[in-house]
Amino acid sequence: MPRTSSTQIQPIEWHDGVLHIIDQTLLPAEARYIETSDYRAVAAAIRRLAVRGAPLIGIAAAYGVTLAARGGDSMTAAAEELAATRPTAVNLRWAIERVLAATGGDAALVEAEAIRMHQEQIASDVRSGELGAALIADGATVLTHCNTGSLATGGIGSALGVVKTAYWQGKRISVLVDETRPLLQGARLTAWELAREGIPHELIVDSAAAGLIARGRVQAIVVGADRIAANGDAANKVGTYGLALAAQAHGVPFYVVAPASTIDARTARGSDIVIEERDGDEVTSFASARTAPDGTAARNPAFDVTPAHLITAIISERGVLRAPYPRTIAAMTQPAAAAR
Repeated sequence: MPRTSSTQIQPIEWHDGVLHIIDQTLLPAEARYIETSDYRAVAAAIRRLAVRGAPLIGIAAAYGVTLAARGGDSMTAAAEELAATRPTAVNLRWAIERVLAATGGDAALVEAEAIRMHQEQIASDVRSGELGAALIADGATVLTHCNTGSLATGGIGSALGVVKTAYWQGKRISVLVDETRPLLQGARLTAWELAREGIPHELIVDSAAAGLIARGRVQAIVVGADRIAANGDAANKVGTYGLALAAQAHGVPFYVVAPASTIDARTARGSDIVIEERDGDEVTSFASARTAPDGTAARNPAFDVTPAHLITAIISERGVLRAPYPRTIAAMTQPAAAAR
């Protein structure tokens, strides 16, 4: 069985036609589950980030299509509504296309495929965690950005899965956690997961990261991705690009950890990736409290793109990819494409 911890949170569960999703907007204060049999509620949860993380929203969308099929709703309409919730994460549309293509409209087959995808993601996290942990030195301080743990994938996590695996292997590591503005996924979610596992960590403001990297306080950076283009450019939570620039300037390895489903061979380069622009209120307010003067305009891109030449390696369940990425990504994805 895949290695997991007894303290691992289950962010999404399927029981007898009811989907249970932990509302991540309430963490760390409260672990409350949304229970629904309506795909529209799933779409709403994805849209407002109650469920988030590229792999997890793909799984949630697959279960959303399942709910539509079981409820007699149009799977096509459900798929369109779910796919429109967030434009950057490729796993969302990938999961919807896969579950529709594999089922022929049969509700039982839709459900079986969604469950299969969920189980595959759990196993994928374990494998990428093992591959990535081999690259983390004993005694290293690892810097992370956003949340890439169980709350983002449903398994042990992608980038945070690497950290957890290295710790479980007995490596004496510590973690610097970017708070991750504007919604504090690092402070609220990553720190919460690390505390549950007992992994040593310290929280930092995003703007402290470059200085700490320059002072030699970071030995590796591990981040996730919401879409990886065919040339290796990677879209991830806004602020990732700046970390990659600092890493290159100071000789620190910069690893992107994501399942193979996050690699989009149909997107040639990072400049082709649609960057989600979210409501400016997320920047000018927090927890319903105004933090900027009334009338202040705000720009709120949810992601930025890290060019492939800044990435030391891309780690997935299928292996560790290194430059030249157009060649190594093509070699990894073409057999899968042929199988489909």
